Amino acid sequence: MTTPSSIITPELVASAFTYDQYIALSIDLLAQARTTSDSPNYNTPEILGYAKLNIHRMNRLDKVTAINSELKSVLDKVSEPWIWLVLTESWCGDAAQSIPVLHQIAEQSPNISIRFLLRDKNPDLMNAYLTNGGRSIPKLICVRTSDLNELGTWGPRPAELQKLFWEWKPLLPYAEVTERLQRWYNTDRTQSIQREFVDLVTVWNRTRA
Repeated sequence: MTTPSSIITPELVASAFTYDQYIALSIDLLAQARTTSDSPNYNTPEILGYAKLNIHRMNRLDKVTAINSELKSVLDKVSEPWIWLVLTESWCGDAAQSIPVLHQIAEQSPNISIRFLLRDKNPDLMNAYLTNGGRSIPKLICVRTSDLNELGTWGPRPAELQKLFWEWKPLLPYAEVTERLQRWYNTDRTQSIQREFVDLVTVWNRTRA
């Protein structure tokens, strides 16, 4: 069964960024020493350094990511138009490691449109899709284009990494947790997220009203 959403409206979808628009916005704001968030907490010199590094990460993933044949085969079977709405921010390291892959996955199917929304500009949507009570990003929401009913969600990290994150978080300083997360992504080379989307797309494609 699909889940109706009073939060996801045609107006909200129309306000979302394409991938290229989101990247351009992130770069333009970085040139002004700003991130996509208006909060001072996310515009410190340290956070701006992360945002700059994230641009490089996304550029690299755009060039090196290859979607595997199993996932391509599943995507070929998507039988109706979907919209993937992704909540993100330019300062988020997890988003930088995932959204280029999500974009390339969506590009494999003519029936999938992917769009991006800023977490802090869309609090109602973010608060409807919390992770263990937290406003964790990236968060992908798959809706059917025809009625905007929700088919499912993904995020903020591949399941294996999310489990490790909960183990590390209470024990380690923030900087070390961040470093371990990035090392995991570099070692995994997008394979976990691709495996997860084989299963997710298969389930979503079977979902009917």
